[in-house]
Amino acid sequence: MRMKKTIGTAFLAVLLIVAGGCGREAREFISSTCSGSEAAARTDIQEEDSGEAAASDAGTSSEESICVYVCGEVISPGVYTLHEGARAYEAVDAAGGMTREADGEAVNLARILRDGEQVTVPAIGQPTGKTGGKVNINTADLEALMTLSGVGQARAEAIIAYREEYGPYGAVEDIMNVTGIGSSMFERIKDDITVG
Repeated sequence: MRMKKTIGTAFLAVLLIVAGGCGREAREFISSTCSGSEAAARTDIQEEDSGEAAASDAGTSSEESICVYVCGEVISPGVYTLHEGARAYEAVDAAGGMTREADGEAVNLARILRDGEQVTVPAIGQPTGKTGGKVNINTADLEALMTLSGVGQARAEAIIAYREEYGPYGAVEDIMNVTGIGSSMFERIKDDITVG
């Protein structure tokens, strides 16, 4: 008899849920007619679901951000905050896009950016790897690097290999991290190099 009553109660509860969209009345009915353990189990499941939803929301809202300086031939040069893992094209877009004088093919727009770096869009006809007459150690090719005093092919290759392995140089002083470039050589070339 008790089993029939429980089945009947459960069936009635299902009907109320389907008809009423599981409103307050249906939940109250379930709580009052189910045994204590069944109601507790339902409460635990609801709390667990809401906890997982909150954790999921917290995971998506705590996205890291980076700051990059965008300059050169862009509409609005400046410092912009982007999401971690942003690419160079997003930085250029944030700066209003390129000007008509920009050499868009000279910039790797698919490159993933790091916090604190500079994105420079050169003008058409501007020598590759040179900015304002200085050699840009982040973008210069082998030949441009070899124009620096005391930098031969081996050192130029080492400069390129370093930035490919560790990412763009954050400051001109970082070139001293390259094997074979010490403080005396840095003093000789520091006025001829730039990172952006």
